[in-house]
Amino acid sequence: MKEREALLRKIPAVHELIEALRQRWPRLSEKLVTQAARKATESVREEILKGIRQSISFEEVLKVAETILKQLKRPHLRRVVNATGVVVHTNLGRSILPKEALEAVAEVSAHYSNLEFDLHTGKRGSRYVHVEEILLELTGAEAALVVNNNAAAVLITLNTLAAGKEVIVSRGELVEIGGSFRIPDVMARSGAILREVGATNRTHLRDYEEAINENTALLMKVHKSNYAIVGFTKEVSGAELVALGRRYHLPVIEDLGSGCFVDFSKYGLLKEPTVQEVLATGVDVVTFSGDKLLGGPQAGIILGRREFIAAIRKNPLNRAVRIDKMTLAALEATLRLYRDEKEAIEKIPTLRMITTPSEILKKRARRLKNKLCKLLPPETEIKVVETISRVGGGALPLASPKSYAVALRSPQFSPTRLESSLREANPPVIARIEEDALLFDLRTILPEEEGLISQILAQIFAQKD
Repeated sequence: MKEREALLRKIPAVHELIEALRQRWPRLSEKLVTQAARKATESVREEILKGIRQSISFEEVLKVAETILKQLKRPHLRRVVNATGVVVHTNLGRSILPKEALEAVAEVSAHYSNLEFDLHTGKRGSRYVHVEEILLELTGAEAALVVNNNAAAVLITLNTLAAGKEVIVSRGELVEIGGSFRIPDVMARSGAILREVGATNRTHLRDYEEAINENTALLMKVHKSNYAIVGFTKEVSGAELVALGRRYHLPVIEDLGSGCFVDFSKYGLLKEPTVQEVLATGVDVVTFSGDKLLGGPQAGIILGRREFIAAIRKNPLNRAVRIDKMTLAALEATLRLYRDEKEAIEKIPTLRMITTPSEILKKRARRLKNKLCKLLPPETEIKVVETISRVGGGALPLASPKSYAVALRSPQFSPTRLESSLREANPPVIARIEEDALLFDLRTILPEEEGLISQILAQIFAQKD
């Protein structure tokens, strides 16, 4: 007890630490320096009380304060290396933007732009024209509108076309997306009344027809992009629903969730309906995300018949959910790449990662393994293993593309300790643990990040020594 009290008395005063920090960091704000000094003394005090720290010096506490100061200076939203194998990782920012989109954002952000200015007439223009033409060209839709995300797209569509009236949806399509955000909740906020029909696993066309009444506003289909029901199942196709809607003069909308412009079945993945195919069924309005399978920025894209899009555009809610100039720039640049599918696959990181053949990933895994073998202690077990990656982002739930990873086991670190150390690195590396090994899945590691991972791991192991 006396030893602990003696250590506590040796903790430097906050003002002494502040003065030392000012000498080393003269340009930092007083508030930041003071915060670091106080946090350092609190941290050291807690370590002493817990019996973790057995000795203390001014330099040791100053070092703690400097570490805290560096952490306080660091941006909270940071770049990370995704080694999980989940391509559209919702927690890690979903899709990586193509170089063309980054350049467009930088250009528009650094200068004034014609965001809402018509360069031909010299009068006020609309921000939506910047992406409408290219969307119509790529999909064949009559009209287009873009808002800030797909939940907003569904919300404003339902509020415009069905507020106070019933919307018929199959019970098996009442999906929940990330963050416990559910279609019924969105519908309730829109003012529409949910009329669910069928059973969880089976819904027939007659279920929709029998539910139609004088208060029915529209029929809705929700694509199960983030899960699948298998076994004894039945669902009504979009084409069947459109035919029913025509018979009763009811519009049909379809929420695709993760809309795509590319047929992934051509690249060895399971078939996912493209936006073009859905529009070809005659559906009146289709909504989908811009930042999932499309590989662009976060956005909600609304396509369909001119009369419905015009009504949605006039909704006062459109002001609240409108898209900003940086997102517009990124989206337009991404969409332009789709004029040539080969170019889109090559230049849009999400598409490139999803479609990369496993043999290429195997070669890259071997290359990473060889780098690590040269840098890490000889007792470290480093193997190339076959694994399964995921598309992620609530898309292609049954797709399990074969991938290759580097599996690492060390007598110096437990997998959880090593995983934690990688998360604390700069930049953080996010890997996954399987079978008591830490895996680095090459499907989501950019080629230029292989050297970075090797360097960070070498530093972690050197610190252990």
